[in-house]
Amino acid sequence: MSIEQVIHSIGQRARQASAAMGRANTGAKNTALLATARLIRQQAAQIKAANQADLDEAKAKGLEPALLDRLALSDKAIDTMAEGLEQIAQLPDPIGEMTDFKNRPSGIQVGKMRVPLGVIGIIYESRPNVTVDAAGLCIKSGNATILRGGSEAFRCNQVLAKLVAQGLEEAGLPAAAVQVIDTTDRAAVGVLITMTEYVDVIVPRGGKSLIERISREAKVPVIKHLDGICHVYVDESASIDDAVRIADNAKTHRYGTCNTMETLLVHQHVAKPVLSALAAIYTAKGVELRGCGRTLALLPKAVPATEEDWGTEYLAPILSIKIVDSLDQAIEHINRYGSHHTDSILTGNHQHAMRFIREVDSASVMINASTRFADGFEYGLGAEIGISTDKIHARGPVGLEGLTSQKWVVFGHGEIRQ
Repeated sequence: MSIEQVIHSIGQRARQASAAMGRANTGAKNTALLATARLIRQQAAQIKAANQADLDEAKAKGLEPALLDRLALSDKAIDTMAEGLEQIAQLPDPIGEMTDFKNRPSGIQVGKMRVPLGVIGIIYESRPNVTVDAAGLCIKSGNATILRGGSEAFRCNQVLAKLVAQGLEEAGLPAAAVQVIDTTDRAAVGVLITMTEYVDVIVPRGGKSLIERISREAKVPVIKHLDGICHVYVDESASIDDAVRIADNAKTHRYGTCNTMETLLVHQHVAKPVLSALAAIYTAKGVELRGCGRTLALLPKAVPATEEDWGTEYLAPILSIKIVDSLDQAIEHINRYGSHHTDSILTGNHQHAMRFIREVDSASVMINASTRFADGFEYGLGAEIGISTDKIHARGPVGLEGLTSQKWVVFGHGEIRQ
């Protein structure tokens, strides 16, 4: 069979399975989730062995450190995958929920019902945990999904796919509700993103080049974000100790994630104490600092920042720093150079905090917290299928509700329109 025939066959099975998932009851879906969580814990050694084989090959091919970090699965990461499924099982089932009912003068009642999207295609790189997170969210939201992981995680993804299929079968649900494409041929992606007869939405998770390609070539609607150019702004009224602790965490907790701070903005009145303390921390951790002219006056070991730096997602131990005169200047900078992903203000001024969250045009805006919290697990979604910087349908971490739609429902008692 050709690649096109293989992917179309997967699409046909997914479409058939989506009907069964759409009518599945909450108990069956939760059984599948909990069974898969149990299997992941039981087969942790097998998962780690497959992951290690993937890592060894990726290192031999010279994969970048940021991608190796995303690829690696620790014991804690495996347990977190299982815990995520258990959390999803505890969440309310959104499917069938009816809301917003109004009585109309004609006598009819009009409201909305939450329903699955249908078949979701998910294309991602490196992180094998996405296989489990995406499967869990799609199962609970009554969708079928077709997963296309990166070639660097091929072995691990295949092991995880078998465990998910076994969990579905234990619950009496179709194993085809979650299918992982078992080829690394890039042509598979081209077929998947144009199969409008079988796929209802595409969610890409990966590098900018992948997402740009999918956005350009897809015929199926796409939920996406291109960059994670995240900012932390230290206001003049911020606690210095808190600012140093939070800015350190936002940058150095992990370098290769889309919610990592890439630009630090500091009010001129607190720049000296904040940057002096942070520079020592960042230098000790090997972070390269690139600053504006005023930053260089305080931190002579920093490198001059270019115009390009302000709009760059490094995914590496590199940080851009700019000293600003005001909250207005900080907001203007973020809205100009940011990617509308996640931005945080550190402040003791309530009015400044409220202005920041109203005026910064990002999917997540934060007050006195690290940007690293912009995550479905941390937001209580159980897991996330991705983060959207789009403004239509889903925005920010996409959990259960983001994988559903609403349709209008009308209850009548024999009324006819006059």
